[in-house]
Amino acid sequence: MELGEIALKAKVFIDGSAGTTGLQIFERFKDRDDVEILEIAEEKRKDSTERARLINESDITFLCLPDAAAIEAAALCTDPDTRIIDASTAHRTSPDWDYGFPELSEAHREKIRNSKRVANPGCYASGFISLVYPLVQAGVLPEDYPLTAHAVSGYSGAGKKMIAVMESDEKTFEMNSPRQYALTQAHKHLPEMQKICGLKYTPMFNPIVDDYYAGMVVSVPLISRCLTKNYTPKDIHEILSEHYAGEHFVKVMELGGAETLADGFIAANTLTGTNDMQLFVCGNDDRILLMSRLDNLGKGASGAAIQNMNIMLGIDERKGLE
Repeated sequence: MELGEIALKAKVFIDGSAGTTGLQIFERFKDRDDVEILEIAEEKRKDSTERARLINESDITFLCLPDAAAIEAAALCTDPDTRIIDASTAHRTSPDWDYGFPELSEAHREKIRNSKRVANPGCYASGFISLVYPLVQAGVLPEDYPLTAHAVSGYSGAGKKMIAVMESDEKTFEMNSPRQYALTQAHKHLPEMQKICGLKYTPMFNPIVDDYYAGMVVSVPLISRCLTKNYTPKDIHEILSEHYAGEHFVKVMELGGAETLADGFIAANTLTGTNDMQLFVCGNDDRILLMSRLDNLGKGASGAAIQNMNIMLGIDERKGLE
């Protein structure tokens, strides 16, 4: 490789590379020759001085940290040319950060392209927003519609501790079954779900973690008579199809899922290992069921982060994600 080619490599630092998302991002770089990974010594992973040096030396830094640590890490950045992608919840509703879901609109994609600070979406939130945002924009949902979302995810979405328990002798009998949580309706994804969609009220959200590794389905039911007019599933399908026309990673599937869901079931782990998202419109003229299927570690985390980085670097956003 020529020296000039080496100089064109983007310098990338992953702060929190030992976490689930950080490891997934690192793994997605293994076959790429256009990035140089700045690695931190194991004994200095919590050394603020060393982390600051690497953050400011990088072109792109990924923050794969708990919220408080992500806020601290962002403050360590003093180089105006360093661009940050935060995978935590910390900055998703901040007006100073751009929301990293490029398929929502060309305005979102353009902001990401020019941004110095991108907040990577949450996994459940991505599924919900992919369905609801276009309908709000199209005037389908009245501002006071009482939205509800039900979702099921693999246990990897809960992080390293949950993964370790689920794959160890500590796993209990109850952990073999689906388990609903966030029972106080205070899930950390709710603020971004409400703000990004422009909702007047916080939606009801019922997440379930199940005994499989990765993949999720987020479902949003709609009552036709409560919409701004009596929309049919075909109407909603056309609105979503037009909104995501030409997108590579987000696909609106056939109406009713007759071909993709031939057995009448929707599996949550179908897209594991991909950066794809599939949207389904099912139900009937009275009760419309919307569903978004994705990998919680792909389009719901590391895949989306890589896609955002590609956009920020001005290269094909599919690179490293096929």
